[in-house]
Amino acid sequence: MTRRLPFFLLLPALLTLLGVLVPLSYLVLRALGAEPGELREIVFRSRNLMLAGNTLLLGASVLLTTTLVALPLAFLAARTDLRPRGVLTLLGVLPLAIPGYVGAYAFIAAGGAGGAINTLTGLRVPGPSGFWGALLVLTLFTFPYLFLNLHAALRTQDPALEDAARLLGRTRWQTFWQVTVPHLRPAWLSGGLLIGLHTLGDFSVVSLMRYPTFSAAIYQQYTAAYDRVYSAWLALLLLLLTGAALWLEARFMRGVFLSRVSPATARKPSVVKLGHLRPLAWLFVGVLAFVSLIVPLGTVLYWLELDNNPFNPFAWSGLLAALQSALGAAALAAVTTTALALPLAIIGSRFTGRWPRVIERAAYLGYATPPLAFALALIFFVLRAAPPLYQTLPLLIIAYTLHFVAEAIGPIRSGLVRATPRLEEAARVLGVTRSGALRRVTLPLLGPGLLVSAAFVFLSVLKELPLTLLLSPIGFETLARNVWSYTEEAQYASAAPYALALAAVGAVLTLLILRRERE
Repeated sequence: MTRRLPFFLLLPALLTLLGVLVPLSYLVLRALGAEPGELREIVFRSRNLMLAGNTLLLGASVLLTTTLVALPLAFLAARTDLRPRGVLTLLGVLPLAIPGYVGAYAFIAAGGAGGAINTLTGLRVPGPSGFWGALLVLTLFTFPYLFLNLHAALRTQDPALEDAARLLGRTRWQTFWQVTVPHLRPAWLSGGLLIGLHTLGDFSVVSLMRYPTFSAAIYQQYTAAYDRVYSAWLALLLLLLTGAALWLEARFMRGVFLSRVSPATARKPSVVKLGHLRPLAWLFVGVLAFVSLIVPLGTVLYWLELDNNPFNPFAWSGLLAALQSALGAAALAAVTTTALALPLAIIGSRFTGRWPRVIERAAYLGYATPPLAFALALIFFVLRAAPPLYQTLPLLIIAYTLHFVAEAIGPIRSGLVRATPRLEEAARVLGVTRSGALRRVTLPLLGPGLLVSAAFVFLSVLKELPLTLLLSPIGFETLARNVWSYTEEAQYASAAPYALALAAVGAVLTLLILRRERE
């Protein structure tokens, strides 16, 4: 329906729009602030071409490898007689609880001379590094984004499409590749976009693996070389890549229509019996569980045990203080982000027209902007407009809110689809104001969606590293920051308690989100 946006919805939407666009504008101004000769030297450096090539190669490779992992696992969990299905689903979701830098830390600490594998088995397995190390870690801990989308699509696909293909003489494999896989295109693009944006914006894994990309170079230039102009240009070049990714996703989704072929209620897809392929399927599941869960968690426990006295009061006080800071910041950001996402989701689902679309897209711009680039933009803006706000907790919460608000919109919009507008219209007929109808009728129906949104943001903030490193107050310690600091200095035993706590809290939140979504 086309209606005028009420002020109580328009105000938070405009604040989001300004909060995303104004800092990015200052980033552009800072990048253009050098002399013409210096600009030419910065833009046309041969290193930029190398960084672009490395970044694109890693992004494309991670998309390929996560597909090779997520698609078979999703098919096994959704369509085959491999049991128990709950275990397969957990395997596809739980790696999401382990941040990439924790996974990188675990694999680095497990390999090499004196590593966990060498000490426990006597085998000397080289530690991962470079392109292949970054590819391994990013694949293992980002494939759940793709698994969740593919698993849902496989469970809900209309089996009449596959039945029609079989009646036309297609074999089972031909039906899978010509009918089932094309039907998964929207799910793959949705999950692949998240993985692509995550890979383009990641700096922790590539830094630990010593693989130079745009994000790693931005962090190095800003924190070590103190070259603010060059770091701003690198951030803009990275933004061009993320913009290209968004454009490609939108272009590939154009003209995709996946309506059902039969008017009746859809049947459940038929179960594929694996037969002699069952041992191969279990081998795939076992290897994936070993490398994505057992190796990282086992390595963390090994280094925790090697600590001279991991239960001394000083170590516990440091861990508890970091845990308290991390949980407090995550809880505060979850509340503010969910509160901001609610009016944006209402605008996107209840209103049509140009401005509602622009406002909704602006929210996703904050998420599509790589965290390092977004942090730099906020720094440049705040130092110019409000210096006292720099390196304060309010600025950090603002950054979390603007960056993760897009994550919170999805579950709320799903709830709004189920909460029919006719209930609000009935309340209006009975004399209730528009804001009153929203508060008394719609909000009670959105409870589950709001909880899922808050949990998603809580988990993301808990794992977030770039925004925390660049924007947090001096002396503000979190689990993520301590894992990064100790791992960067190869102090694996000191990093172990923080990594284990981060993985444990993440696992609890992941299981809660999965349970709520099933309900």
